[in-house]
Amino acid sequence: MRRRSLLAAAGAAAALPVPRQARANEPVDVALVLAVDVSRSVDEDEARLQREGYRTAMTDPRLIEAIRGGMMGGIAVAYVEWAGLEYQRLVLPWTRIGDQMQAEVWASALAEAPRASLSWTSISGAIDFSRRVLVDCPFEPTRKVIDVSGDGVNNSGPPAEEARDRAVAEGITINGLPILNDRPTFGRRPPIPLDIYFRESVIGGPGAFMIAAEDFDDFGQAVRRKLIREIAGLPAPDGFVNAG
Repeated sequence: MRRRSLLAAAGAAAALPVPRQARANEPVDVALVLAVDVSRSVDEDEARLQREGYRTAMTDPRLIEAIRGGMMGGIAVAYVEWAGLEYQRLVLPWTRIGDQMQAEVWASALAEAPRASLSWTSISGAIDFSRRVLVDCPFEPTRKVIDVSGDGVNNSGPPAEEARDRAVAEGITINGLPILNDRPTFGRRPPIPLDIYFRESVIGGPGAFMIAAEDFDDFGQAVRRKLIREIAGLPAPDGFVNAG
C-alpha cells in the first residue's frame, strides 16, 4: 500500500512543470530530499514563508554558483511535505538543477503546487518516506541527503531515532532545520529545546549538521545557508550552526 501511494504521488507530481526529464543514471553531486513540515502547528502564513524560503534559496546566485562548482555541476532535488504518520506527499519529483534557468523553473513549480495542512508531527514517518523517495531517484549521486525541517518534536509514529538509524545504515545523511518559534505544540511545550532534540534525535550520518532558524521569518536565510553547505558537502562546526 505504501509503495502504491508513493508511486501515485510521484505520478501526480510529475504533471507539474519541472525543468526536464532525467536521463537514467545521470551523475549528480548530491541527491537531496527536502522534507518539509506541514503539520497543524504550521499556519498558512508560516507555510507560505517556508515555501518562499525554499524558492528564494534555490534561485539565489550564490547557491547556483555552489552547484556549478561541484564535480558533476548538478544536483537532484525532490520536495516532500509531511505531517503525521499517515501523511507524507511527494510534491515535486526528482529534478536535476544545474543552472539558473532550471532553478527558476523548479521554483515556479513549487509556487503552483497545492498544499495541505494536517495534524501531528511524524519525523520518523518523514524520514522513512524520504528513504523510499531516494530509492526511486533516477540519477547517480555521489551523496544522498535528507533535509528535515520542522517546528516540533516527533509525536506520531515510532521514535525519530529509529528511522534516523535505518537511513544512516543505508549511507544516507540526515541534516536538520529546526524552526525555533517558541510556540507550544498542541498546548504543550516540547520536552526539550527543539534544537537539542534535532541534534540528538534527528540528524545523523556522514557530515551531518543542522542550522536553526529563530522563527519562520528567519527561515529563508537559514535555508540558503544550509543548502549551500549541503551542496558543497561541508559540515558545520560541531554539527551545528545558528542562522544569521
